[in-house]
Amino acid sequence: MAEKKTVIVTGFEPFREHAVNASWVAVQELEKLGLGQNVDLHVSEVPVEYQAVQNLLPSLWKQYHPQLVVHVGVSGMATTVTLEKCGHNHGYRRLDNCNFYPGSECCMEGGPECIHSVIDMDAICKRVNSSGLGVTVSVSKDAGRYLCEYTYYTSLYLGKGRSAFVHVPPLGKPYSAEELAQALRAVILEMLELIEHNTEKQLCQHGQ
Repeated sequence: MAEKKTVIVTGFEPFREHAVNASWVAVQELEKLGLGQNVDLHVSEVPVEYQAVQNLLPSLWKQYHPQLVVHVGVSGMATTVTLEKCGHNHGYRRLDNCNFYPGSECCMEGGPECIHSVIDMDAICKRVNSSGLGVTVSVSKDAGRYLCEYTYYTSLYLGKGRSAFVHVPPLGKPYSAEELAQALRAVILEMLELIEHNTEKQLCQHGQ
């Protein structure tokens, strides 16, 4: 029997014009769908606050020891489900829900400027788009230098790249919460398969 995997998926609380945050609504729908019998899915709502992120993320990684952490955020500019390739350390000057931003304007003082996910987002995008899901997936290298990217960089740093970030459009523009949840499920299952394949490949290489 396959060993159970642990996956954490987060969405964000409401902020500014997003009185209903599509990311958290979609993640709650995903929780109803689940990721199958072999995956323990844990969901969490992340505050749109820099200091709260610094407290919450280490505790999530430490408590669950997940194979993968996927953060979901809303983008008013997005019209597709967008997979972010990387997180940047500097440039955080926009005020959060507590009217605060880090004095250093960075996530991790002394951390690398850019951390890429270990997941090949182009490959995931290609697979999901060819699956006939009916939701368009794209990739991006700029997660926006706000709480979304701040969270992503922090998670990439803590998880040594075993993290992903997915931007979703606002609800109804054009997708429903259910459609977004189906897309998230498809994306995450592909990510798990890719991680497992890469791990097996590494084990084979070490065994030679």
